Amino acid sequence: MCRLHTVVLLLSPLTLAVLTSSLAWAQLPSAPTPQTQGAPAATGDGARDGSSENLARLRVMIDRGQTESALKQLDSLATQQPAPAGVNRLRGLALYSENQFAEADTAFASAVKQDPHDQESVQLRGLTLFRLGKPADAIPLLESAHELTAQTRVDPNYVLALCYIDTGQYDKARGAFGVQYGFAADSAPAYLLAARMLLRRDYLPVAQQFAAKALELDPQLPLAHALLGEIALAGEHLDVAIAEFEKERARNPLDGSIYDRLGDAYSRTGDYTKALQSLQRALLLEPNSTGPYILLGKVLLKRQDPASALMYLEHAEQMDSGNYITHSLLGQAYRSLGRADDASREIQISQKIQAASEPKLETVR
Repeated sequence: MCRLHTVVLLLSPLTLAVLTSSLAWAQLPSAPTPQTQGAPAATGDGARDGSSENLARLRVMIDRGQTESALKQLDSLATQQPAPAGVNRLRGLALYSENQFAEADTAFASAVKQDPHDQESVQLRGLTLFRLGKPADAIPLLESAHELTAQTRVDPNYVLALCYIDTGQYDKARGAFGVQYGFAADSAPAYLLAARMLLRRDYLPVAQQFAAKALELDPQLPLAHALLGEIALAGEHLDVAIAEFEKERARNPLDGSIYDRLGDAYSRTGDYTKALQSLQRALLLEPNSTGPYILLGKVLLKRQDPASALMYLEHAEQMDSGNYITHSLLGQAYRSLGRADDASREIQISQKIQAASEPKLETVR
């Protein structure tokens, strides 16, 4: 049994860290977060004395999660003819926060009909349509209201880009991502950024094409080879992935994540010696990341060394107890060591965490 990794482990400081998946993509918030400082004053023919203060109070209630009570009052206000300005927008916000997307869409549509210049309602209706799985319908709304407002904390350019991706308009998606980050649409950074987002949504061929274009435009662009390696790894093109990671390592030798990815790639090819070497290097550079510890545990289990694997995995669990992969591997290690009760406990914990993290099917009411 190799003792080098034992020495490395004992010398490494251990603090809390969170292991993130390379294929995970940035999640949209479950509901837009309104400001609590009050809503704009109601204007137009529907405005009534005191309505601005009342709507501001209801908006605060929605912000605090008191949506049921707020909806009762908003539903009553919505029956007035004409409805006070801003009521349908707040109804949409409250319904959205309750995952009632179809009803929220109707409310936002009424708000826009009442005031075509209500940019917040236009944006939020676009977001709602995206959540309803209607990206093509969301696009014109998001295109017409693509600037951040004081009340909307979701950058509409991001949602617009996702809509473009889902409708196959990849160049437009690149442009929208570029606007969000301040890059010219045809620049190397914009191509690389779009490639990252496409990878997160498993659009691997287009992601590879965009990352390659970024490198063509700027051969010295940082992390371009790393991203090409990630794309190749996601597609199980292991030799290509290793070659790209090695190129990035030559340019950026102090990036611990590159050694982590190399270790993962070598492990998948069955070259456990190189995998261990890469992961130990990653550990030295990134001692506060759980990734190398978990992968080292996995590789050592494959090398039939459960005692050493257990040492790494127990430290990973101390750093992040909410990772189901860690608990699953701990279960395997305990089982290999004949500790049946501990193995059963860890498998149950793993299954519980995994079940809790699985996306739930949302019912449109």
